[in-house]
Amino acid sequence: MATAAVRQEGDDLRDRFAATRALSLALAAPLSDADATPQSMPDASPAKWHLAHTTWFLETFVLARVSGYRPFDPRFGYLFNSYYEAVGARHPRAARGLLTRPALGEVLTWRDHVDAALDAAWGRLDDGARDLIDLGIAHEQQHQELLLTDILHLFSLNPLEPALYAASPPAPAPAPAVAGWGPSCSGTVRVGSRVDAGVVAGRSAAVRFAFDCEGPAHRVVLEPYRLARSCVTNADWAAFIADGGYRNSSLWLSDGWAWVQREGIAAPLHWNDDGSVFTLSGRVVRAPDAPVAHVSHYEADAFATWAGARLPTEFEWEAAAADADPCGGNQLDGPGWIAPRGGPGLFGDVWCWTASAFLPYPRFRPAPGAVGEYNGKFMSGQMVLRGASCATPRGHSRLSLRNFFPPTARWQFAGLRLAKDD
Repeated sequence: MATAAVRQEGDDLRDRFAATRALSLALAAPLSDADATPQSMPDASPAKWHLAHTTWFLETFVLARVSGYRPFDPRFGYLFNSYYEAVGARHPRAARGLLTRPALGEVLTWRDHVDAALDAAWGRLDDGARDLIDLGIAHEQQHQELLLTDILHLFSLNPLEPALYAASPPAPAPAPAVAGWGPSCSGTVRVGSRVDAGVVAGRSAAVRFAFDCEGPAHRVVLEPYRLARSCVTNADWAAFIADGGYRNSSLWLSDGWAWVQREGIAAPLHWNDDGSVFTLSGRVVRAPDAPVAHVSHYEADAFATWAGARLPTEFEWEAAAADADPCGGNQLDGPGWIAPRGGPGLFGDVWCWTASAFLPYPRFRPAPGAVGEYNGKFMSGQMVLRGASCATPRGHSRLSLRNFFPPTARWQFAGLRLAKDD
């Protein structure tokens, strides 16, 4: 199983499920059918596809266990399967933007149908089905963030520079970022999820869910290091550019330098030469003290080299964040101003690239069947990011959560926090 869950008295699974489904609709509410249909690049998906795929997931893995349920439209299984080979054939990923039908309205009708069927069957769901709903909640939360970043990328290519949400000045950070380095850390630490024991990374927690790739918990030895107290900012990045950071091959990994040259990369994605940045609320002036976003792992690594530091490993990040609040910081609570703004804490604003490849932990075994394809099959060519971003639904992240993307990925709210040897 790609999830582990701790059942408790007064389980609020039903409320969390309803809230998650409602948030997807709220985020997509401003979209027209035309907005929700195109695909801006193969790595992105149409908003309509995200809304449909998360519904397909529930219909395929949960409602299939409910006696008497019949799929809303059996043809949708081919259209909205993502990568589950065990489930069957699927529409090519790069051609999702060609699906003008079903229209957005029909997808929303399908969502209502599936939600109503789950509501009617709720009292008959066994623990296996409830575990799959836990996974379905986390899965939909991931797609909520992807829906936002994919729409941001799509709208950025439109010369009209449309805004998804009404423009408003960014809210000030609750407290200024603290410069300098955190305390020295070292020694043998326990990392990874121990959700079955209700404990994560050695700390008691009411944690009910973890993806399979977050465990098993295990020990690692950390040499003395320090983590920066704040993320790298837009002003920091502007200094990197001014100093020729994108023109100095000695700062870059070999593959990164080849990528920069091939793609003509000279600034973070969505930056403009006039000092502005494109956001979900349209073009706005870049805030110098806000964390830089939309940089690749290659860019993050080059900046760290330029700064005389390095990227932390994912285990260094996890150890340093042991006392941080995963629900704190600038995270997604609903439609509105969605952009990095800075502040204390290790969660929120931007996902932070690490120096760690996305690889299995010791004794990791993917679950049998289709849900075992959720994470394990992607443990090649990906780098780990930790924390959460301004587009991560609040409550989704946790200390052990491992996000991952290829090192060229830039369209996510990804930034960095430096580390150094002590």
